[in-house]
Amino acid sequence: MKYKINSELKDYKKSLLNIEELFNSSQNIIYSGRNIIKNIKIDNKLWSVKSFSKPKNINKIIYSFIRDSKAKRSFEYSLKISKFVPEPLGYVEIYNKRILTNSYFISKSFNYDFTIREILFKKLNHKKIEILKSFARFSYELHQNNIEHLDYSPGNILIKKDKKRYIFKIVDVNRMKFHSLDLQQRAINFSKVWLRDEDMEIVIKEYAKIASFNYNEMLKFALYHSRQHKYNANFKKKLKDRIKNVRNK
Repeated sequence: MKYKINSELKDYKKSLLNIEELFNSSQNIIYSGRNIIKNIKIDNKLWSVKSFSKPKNINKIIYSFIRDSKAKRSFEYSLKISKFVPEPLGYVEIYNKRILTNSYFISKSFNYDFTIREILFKKLNHKKIEILKSFARFSYELHQNNIEHLDYSPGNILIKKDKKRYIFKIVDVNRMKFHSLDLQQRAINFSKVWLRDEDMEIVIKEYAKIASFNYNEMLKFALYHSRQHKYNANFKKKLKDRIKNVRNK
């Protein structure tokens, strides 16, 4: 076993080391897909525990000896950008004969009201416009801190309404880049959010105003790459469906 714990949360060490048993005994699943996320109560506080899918084939070797695990990267990146993510507790890696078998990342459960996905297909109104503008300001702050989230997608952007403002947090942060972003790179970073063109216009207009960028230039990049991403994603889905149908015949 390998692990690391947030230096400010060392009182949770015993629970962290027992996280595999706690995870397996919990039925409180909040997401189940390639990875599984459960909310687990520890010392009367709710923590989100993400169990990453087991590495297969060559990835067993890569994540055991060459690359850091996704759990480790999630923890270390979360410490680095703590202002923008739920508070990280730690990570645990389980090994069998030096080969990584399971890995867990634990962070404080963020009691969000919705993700940005929930507002994507709603009609434009005052509330939606304000959320989109707030999202633009949050994204600007990320970029100003040299943060590029490579999976900046609808389900990874959590939003909580707090009186008259919106609080944003990002999750699924094991794929990040830390560098200065130019106008084009900032615009491209919105491509996976699946914003409609009219919504993208609102986001980019607010962003360009804050950043003193040329609105038309930034919008051109943002719309082009957003449309390309949607086209590629839809094409891959149709191709997979066709292959599946052929196999089922």
